[in-house]
Amino acid sequence: MGIGKEFYDLMDKISYRFTDVSHLECALTHSSYSNEMKKRGFRVNSNESYEFLGDAVLELIISEDLFLRCVGEGEGALTKYRQSLVCESTLAKIAENIDLGAYLNVGSSEENTDVRRRAKVLADSLEALIAAVYLDSTKLGDTSSAKTVVLSLFDHEIDAVIKRGNTDYKSMLLQFVEKNSGSELRFEYRESGPEHKKQFHATAYINNNVVGEGDGRTKRAAEMSAAKSALMLFGISV
Repeated sequence: MGIGKEFYDLMDKISYRFTDVSHLECALTHSSYSNEMKKRGFRVNSNESYEFLGDAVLELIISEDLFLRCVGEGEGALTKYRQSLVCESTLAKIAENIDLGAYLNVGSSEENTDVRRRAKVLADSLEALIAAVYLDSTKLGDTSSAKTVVLSLFDHEIDAVIKRGNTDYKSMLLQFVEKNSGSELRFEYRESGPEHKKQFHATAYINNNVVGEGDGRTKRAAEMSAAKSALMLFGISV
């Protein structure tokens, strides 16, 4: 199976060498490629099961790091920090930083689309890559490599989230709306994804005008993301 670029190029970017490269191959296989191969009579697993494991590994590593960095912070603050880090937009941003989309195996029907740049595809593929590192390293009794890779990739984002602090963007937006227009602020929500990995999309309205949208693993996280987007639209520094 071919990939967009040489294996070693991506391994250099994450500073990890795979012993069993099949883990990396699977992590880089989009469902469109797997389905295409199935129609040709070949069984090629997609990265969906790796994504499932990677999500859990990522949450544990990020949770532990926040626990150690933010001594004295309450559970609520730590949860919000984690939600800001383990979310589609942050994962996609980090995936873009290592040009992960260029390495994906995608079906021929998707090659001329934006699939390699889609936020959800990038976020899911990064989780799959983390799972691949975890499986490859722990098989050899190495329990630290996955943590090293994750923290190296997320270090800047973790620092930024902690520095921003526990900002309540919804309250900020509500105060702005009440002070400047007296109009009504409301949110509408949409759910997607499987039960074990539910995704929420929130849309912020002032009267009937859309002023912001955002995604998150919880309704509140999506709401905060939408409120932050609205604040930025109005030129408010966040």
